[in-house]
Amino acid sequence: MGQQTETATFAGGCFWCMEGSFEQLDGVVSVTSGYTGGSQANPTYEAVSSGATGHTESVQIIYNPATVSYQQLLDVFWRNIDPTQADGQFADIGPQYRTAVFYHDEEQQRLAEASKQQLAASGKFNRPIATELLPALTFYPAEEYHQDYYKKNPTRYQLYKIGSGRAGFLKRVWGGEDH
Repeated sequence: MGQQTETATFAGGCFWCMEGSFEQLDGVVSVTSGYTGGSQANPTYEAVSSGATGHTESVQIIYNPATVSYQQLLDVFWRNIDPTQADGQFADIGPQYRTAVFYHDEEQQRLAEASKQQLAASGKFNRPIATELLPALTFYPAEEYHQDYYKKNPTRYQLYKIGSGRAGFLKRVWGGEDH
C-alpha cells in the first residue's frame, strides 16, 4: 500500500528560490517549479515573464501529511518571502512574481487564512500582508532547465539570491533561523 500524499501550491516570487527550502523537509515527496493562477493554457517561461498571462511563478509540492503538515509548509513559505511586497518579490517586479497561497481544499484555505492573520499580528512587519490566498487552478510545470535550478547551477543561484535582495531580507527578518 503506497503512502497517501497531498498537494500544496505556493507562489513566492522566483521559483528557483522556493524549491530548496521545501525539498529539505522530511515528508516532501517532490517540488516542481511551474506556473499557475492565470488563464493561458500551457504557458512558456517567455510568456509568463511578459506578465501578460496572469500566471505566477510557483512551486507545487507533493507531500506526505503523516510526516509533514500543511501548517509546516505554510511556515516555510512565510519564512522565504517578503509578504508585504505587493508588486513582486525583491528585485523581481511584476504580477508574475507576486506571492500567493493557492489552496486545494477548505482545510488548506482555513489554515492559510489563520497563518496569514497570525503573521499580520506578529509584529514582524510594519506594512500589511499583501500575499493573496486563492483557490488552486491548473498548475503547469516549468521547463526542465528551471527544475532544481539551485542544484544544477549553485553559484549562479547563490549570486541571484544575494543580488536580488532575498537573502539579506530573510536574514534581517528571521535572523539565523533556518529558512
